[in-house]
Amino acid sequence: MKIDLETIKRLRELTGVGITDAKHALVDTDGDFDKALEAMRKKGMTKADKRGEREARSGVIGSYVHDSRIGVLVEVNCETDFVARNEKFTELVKDISMHIAASAPEFISQENVPKEVVSSLKKEFEEKVAKDGKPAKMIPQIVEGMLAKALAERCLLEQPFIKNQEVSVGDYIKNNIAILGENIVVKRFNRMALGEVL
Repeated sequence: MKIDLETIKRLRELTGVGITDAKHALVDTDGDFDKALEAMRKKGMTKADKRGEREARSGVIGSYVHDSRIGVLVEVNCETDFVARNEKFTELVKDISMHIAASAPEFISQENVPKEVVSSLKKEFEEKVAKDGKPAKMIPQIVEGMLAKALAERCLLEQPFIKNQEVSVGDYIKNNIAILGENIVVKRFNRMALGEVL
């Protein structure tokens, strides 16, 4: 089957893979662009997971100020200065800063949530579910679901990305890891809102 060069280039631009890989993906899916794109993204995600084990010591501190009322500073690390200066990486850092300004996460991921916060939420949900008169044997399962949802809302990497609600911030970062070929880590962030009581 003959695959159009423009289609190969388009797939390559969207996924960051080489021309040969893009062509093979299109041949394997009988020229179906959407299926090839999905296959390449899955392949990229697998590679991104492996890259996640590598140390990220370079990077940038990005900032975003919205209407002089909300300000964000975020440190995003990568493996080399070469990627840190890359336009795609700069765009990623800006997007993460804007997302933090808009969605006000409290933590980077669930691993960063203090145990006392988890315990307090769990207790609160247990009391609520017990008051609602749910069967005792179902309470732990219901509480776990409520806890998972509450933590996902508060954790940056699990929040739906503001520019594309179909993916989480974590998946958006993984897509960029696949394209840039380096591990990328959000190290820390600080969000300030005018008049906010600390």
